[in-house]
Amino acid sequence: MTVNPAESISTFYSGQSILLTGATGFLGKVFFEKVLRACPDVREIFLLMRPKRESNINERLKKILNLPLYEKLYKEQSSNFEKLVPISGDINEKGLGLSAADRQMLVERVTIIIHAAADVKFNNSLKNVIFANIRATRDVCILAKDMKNLIALVYVSTAYTNVDKQFIEEKVYSPVADWQKMIQMAESLDEHTLNIFSAKCLDYIPNTYIFSKNLAESIIQDYSSYLPCAIVRPSVVMSTLIDPFPGWIDNVYGPIGLSIASGKGLIRVGYCDKYVNENIVPVDIVIKTILTASWKVGLNTTSFTANSTPFVINCVSQKHATYEESKKKLFSVLKEVPFEEIWTPNVMLTNNFVLFYILTILWHILPAILIDLILKFSGRQPMLIKLQKNVYVINCAVSYFSLHEWKFGNKNWFSLLSSIPTDNRNTFSFDYSYFDIREYIKNCTMGAKRHILHENLNQLDAVKARNKRICLLVTVLKTFISIGMLLIVYKWIYS
Repeated sequence: MTVNPAESISTFYSGQSILLTGATGFLGKVFFEKVLRACPDVREIFLLMRPKRESNINERLKKILNLPLYEKLYKEQSSNFEKLVPISGDINEKGLGLSAADRQMLVERVTIIIHAAADVKFNNSLKNVIFANIRATRDVCILAKDMKNLIALVYVSTAYTNVDKQFIEEKVYSPVADWQKMIQMAESLDEHTLNIFSAKCLDYIPNTYIFSKNLAESIIQDYSSYLPCAIVRPSVVMSTLIDPFPGWIDNVYGPIGLSIASGKGLIRVGYCDKYVNENIVPVDIVIKTILTASWKVGLNTTSFTANSTPFVINCVSQKHATYEESKKKLFSVLKEVPFEEIWTPNVMLTNNFVLFYILTILWHILPAILIDLILKFSGRQPMLIKLQKNVYVINCAVSYFSLHEWKFGNKNWFSLLSSIPTDNRNTFSFDYSYFDIREYIKNCTMGAKRHILHENLNQLDAVKARNKRICLLVTVLKTFISIGMLLIVYKWIYS
């Protein structure tokens, strides 16, 4: 019996050829795992990948497929890995760096595009982000226009493209600049000259990444007159909730790195408003939203008109906890699943930059200088000052988002969720309002231990014993320092 694609998302993807940009990124790796497992009859997935000096695209893909992320797929449907087709390309190059032969193959065969590639560094130069995030989006749209059988183009944006709005609706707003002029400027001016214009170009936008995503949405809006498009806007993307297993993570960007550093005792002060709600979304929820959005757009391709606009979905947190609440939950979890500490974990959150700066010097930099001197004199490589400088830069980079809070419209989100066929809910539903925040934090912590820090989860008792010794050492040091300071004050008073 033939199943109607409108009644089955998995059936919709049968025979489809997908082009995925950003295939080697956190989101991209989870995306093609989910497609191969949940939509086993997909025809093929073209993975746009950049060759590196030490490895070509086939070698890079082979290394990626050795990750624990794919163990479930290997057990259930290992033959589906043959449907992965790596394509050499680079979003930093004009025309995506595609060869003529590869481009023609994509034009002939691709039916769905998922454009997830982006330069995600907050402090990158304007020239770099224009090429990687703005021009590349234009070139994806140009490629899409030439495709003979395209039914959907989904662009992965960010929930923070319009930070000047307190309430962000599911629509494309007027851009902060003209994307065509920005591309022309980047192609004609040198990097130094272009950086001089950065402050004027960015206007109210906090960094070049958000600026570039704002303009990229405008590109999708302009090309939606010719193409069936959707824009998915995730907030801060974190570890998997349940799919393919809880807690998968493989990067230390932004809040993830700060949480790990806090748990290991490296961070003592954080620059954020402790009463602001965190806005995080598990990566597998984002993937399900993308797949469902592509299905929805693809089903309606026949009704596509020249006046169409992108279908925009805000993919944001469904449960809220303040930074202070999340911190308390994290430290509660660390009593059960501790990291191998460098120092006893304890973090003070403040939204006062002067206080944050002073405490960074006192609690981060000065101890780092002392420890690095000890390392140097003992014949080992100093590393803590550099690490603490990086922590400071990351803390400042993400502070704009941890000091402010936005509200998000969700009409399209609810409409999309309610359209999922009943039989598909277990596989594709992106409703996670049921989840327990502490349990999620615990799974994130175990995932970070296993996949990033490579710490053995079977040796928690040994870690706890080691951490108790560190706690005792810290207590002794604090006692000696306190006694020393009291003696200095006593001598100063009575001298």
